[in-house]
Amino acid sequence: MAKISPFLWFEGNMQEAVRFYVSVFKDARVVSMSQAMATFELLGQEFLALNAHPHHKFNDAISFFIKCDTQEDVDYYWERLGDGGGEQQCGWVRDRFGLRWQVIPNALGRFLMDKDRDKANRVMQAMLQMKKIVIADLEAAYNG
Repeated sequence: MAKISPFLWFEGNMQEAVRFYVSVFKDARVVSMSQAMATFELLGQEFLALNAHPHHKFNDAISFFIKCDTQEDVDYYWERLGDGGGEQQCGWVRDRFGLRWQVIPNALGRFLMDKDRDKANRVMQAMLQMKKIVIADLEAAYNG
């Protein structure tokens, strides 16, 4: 059976990046690692990584979406992945290696899919003003 795995190109710091990601995610492990390549798993998803030259940089065209149940989860991933990187609008954070992550609470999807379009639109407007998504602020917008 075929399987799809993200393949990440790092600029000579692949081993450091893999160790960082495995330290951030609670269900994570290095499957194999050499100077040139690594295979690792984060939350059951296999990733491949290459130690290469700085020919291609990560950009906003690719990101990884982390579904979070609680504000505690959002805060944890936001702070850990953003350490040494940068915050972006609407729940996006860039890590120290340039990879983009969307740290999104499940509540956002529920609110945005509400049949009451006024409530959903208020949530959308609130989210557009945020960098890190705050569930309490989404709830306040939802409840008007």
